[in-house]
Amino acid sequence: MTSATDEPLIEFADIVRTYDVGVEKVHALDGVSFRILRGQYVAIIGQSGSGKSTLLNVLGCLDTPTSGTYRLNGTDVQTLSDDARSDLRNREIGFVFQTFQLLARSTALANVELPLIYRGTSRRERKQLAQQALANVGLENRMHHRPNELSGGQRQRVAIARALVGRPSLLLADEPTGNLDSATGEEIIRLFDELHRAGNTILLVTHEPRLAAHAQRAIRLSDGKVVADGSGAEVAAASAPRSVGT
Repeated sequence: MTSATDEPLIEFADIVRTYDVGVEKVHALDGVSFRILRGQYVAIIGQSGSGKSTLLNVLGCLDTPTSGTYRLNGTDVQTLSDDARSDLRNREIGFVFQTFQLLARSTALANVELPLIYRGTSRRERKQLAQQALANVGLENRMHHRPNELSGGQRQRVAIARALVGRPSLLLADEPTGNLDSATGEEIIRLFDELHRAGNTILLVTHEPRLAAHAQRAIRLSDGKVVADGSGAEVAAASAPRSVGT
């Protein structure tokens, strides 16, 4: 596997995210700290209610913490205006969602071009970059197909190509196999393995230990706190449900 450099891409320092629910305060994140280096492949694992979704939103610059410090590629995210944070998100992060979130009436090529439109990239360059991104995920022969003409696995590959087309610093994937059958899900995870070997920094959010086991490193959340941080295989094994003997 590609080795990570010593330069942190993500720095979380004592991140707290509190929500008011009625008269109570809920600590969705409660003092979370970690660093992710360039070139690492990291899984964030936890069950429902562990804080994964909140962590994903903070990492993706979609939400801001109540307290603590988040630095992305050297930038203190909390100091940015909404517009500057949106620009940082567009430049630095490629998102892959469980539900694909493709435009139904647009071709695969047009879907992949979309982030480049927001950047003001010329039409010619957009097309070239999108074609290359689709070729990189094995869809060079499906560029002009619409989502309803593609399988679930192919749709997710289009979504991954869209996430990567702008050459972001971080690929942030939220339960990327959740809407796929097990065989297709394994194909997508193998693709993530290949993307990591190619040098991409990947952060995978999942509740499934078998997916976390593919990652170089895994961080497990419970009740908004980091309760384990180690190799993907070790953390996944400790997170797997235990069978009960009769």
